[in-house]
Amino acid sequence: MFNRDKFKALIHYVCWLSRDKPVDLGAVKLNKILWFSEVIAFAKNGEPITGARFVKQKFGPVPRAIVPVLKELQSEGTLNVIEVEYYGRLKQQYVCQADPDPVMLSDDERELVNEIASAITSDHTATSISDLTHDAIWKLAEIGNDIPFHAVLASSLGKLSDKEIAAARRRMEAAAA
Repeated sequence: MFNRDKFKALIHYVCWLSRDKPVDLGAVKLNKILWFSEVIAFAKNGEPITGARFVKQKFGPVPRAIVPVLKELQSEGTLNVIEVEYYGRLKQQYVCQADPDPVMLSDDERELVNEIASAITSDHTATSISDLTHDAIWKLAEIGNDIPFHAVLASSLGKLSDKEIAAARRRMEAAAA
């Protein structure tokens, strides 16, 4: 079940982690930190952190609620979202105006998010982290379709044949109908 307040706190916390170097966190990396935080928590604990729903987009999984929650954080004065030129392209940057609420995320959740955020912001470009999320599960979904957390558990099973992918797509479409 989706906990919107906790999702908002998670976004705020991730942006706050990059407060000293906001250039390291753009929209693509923010979405990937949220994705990996949720799916790794699900794989480890049987539950995601917030239960946010993610959909397939061109650059990988994106939380459905990201835009309205970012707007809400901005309207509250908690976060500024600015566009800056970055290597000839426009990039979103997140500037925290307040510290995150320490009680919304558990110590274990913060520790997991810290590790993921550090790895993504330090070791990856937006392109390289997007490529990592274009796995077999992502390939099964159509643009705009949900990517369920439990599907990630199957991504480690190995390369899927075209026949298996087609069968899985039919099952996903039937389940969505």
